[in-house]
This record gives sequence, structure tokens and C-alpha cells, in this order.
Amino acid sequence: MDRQYYYIAIAFFGMINGLFNQLWLLFALIHVQILAPALLFGSVPLTLMFSSLMVSTATIILGGIPAAIYERFAGAEEDSTEASLWIWLAGTALLTLPAIGNFLQIGL
Repeated sequence: MDRQYYYIAIAFFGMINGLFNQLWLLFALIHVQILAPALLFGSVPLTLMFSSLMVSTATIILGGIPAAIYERFAGAEEDSTEASLWIWLAGTALLTLPAIGNFLQIGL
């Protein structure tokens, strides 16, 4: 499979988790409102979008940690192997599991 499809699927899972995971989104929303109210002009919709972006980014980063550990022990030097991309995709998909129910119920 081409590398671009892995990246698209990883970004898709990150987006789904950022938009539909109510627990992580609420956690991020509360902390952004407390720590940076002037950053987004006190606007709740902007704060919600920023919180969703934070959750999406955190999902992609946390899903990539097992893949990075695998690459480190496998000795991959410069490019990611197909196995590490599968690990990254699986890690991101596992983190997105709580949000899949809301995604299927609401839809895009």
C-alpha cells in the first residue's frame, strides 16, 4: 500500500477522535478556557475548535509512540517501514475507538 494512504487514514482517525470524543474534548476545552482565555478572544466556538485540534494532534502523537519505539528497536534509519506505519495506524485507531460510536451515530 502506498505511504500516502497510511497518512490519510492516520489523519482521518485523528480528526474523528478530535471531533467526536466527548471526554477528551471536554478535558481540553476546560483547560484551554482556563489557561488561554485571551488567546482566542474569549470566544467559545474558537476555543472548541482549538480544543478539537489539540485532541486530534494528541491522538496522532500518542498513536505514533509505539511505532517510534518499534523503529528504534528494529533499527530503521531514515524512512518508516510498512510495519511501523501499520503500528501507527493501529495505535491511532485504538485511541479513536471511544469516538467511533458518536461518529456513526452523528455522521459527517
